[in-house]
Amino acid sequence: MSLYVQVKNGEVKQVWDTTPPEGEAGWSSAVEVRPDLVANRQAYANHTFDITTDPIQIIYGVHDLTVDERKGTLIGQAAATYENVVRIEMRKEIDEFPSTQYDPAVVAAAQDVYEARVTAVNAATTHEDIDAL
Repeated sequence: MSLYVQVKNGEVKQVWDTTPPEGEAGWSSAVEVRPDLVANRQAYANHTFDITTDPIQIIYGVHDLTVDERKGTLIGQAAATYENVVRIEMRKEIDEFPSTQYDPAVVAAAQDVYEARVTAVNAATTHEDIDAL
């Protein structure tokens, strides 16, 4: 993917991932500079621009994830999986096929899995605990 940055009066005005319009001043090629991350322990943060380089560099910072942030992500994933099961079962009640019916046992099993996952995640207190899940 090609990136372009428009700089006017020493300030970044726009960043595009498509070729900018011809004849419009201030556009330069750009590259993203993304430092390596510690898997599951860091995420990219805000970025800055180094407009003194050619191509211009879009430099990403790094944010150390907290245990609580990681727990929130895992619980969100578990909730999404559970919600998907409920949605699939609900659709059976409103689809055009009379033979398909909502199965409460499927939803109950998915709820048990969800609740067990949330309990396990909430019990984690360190990054190592979360890694073990």
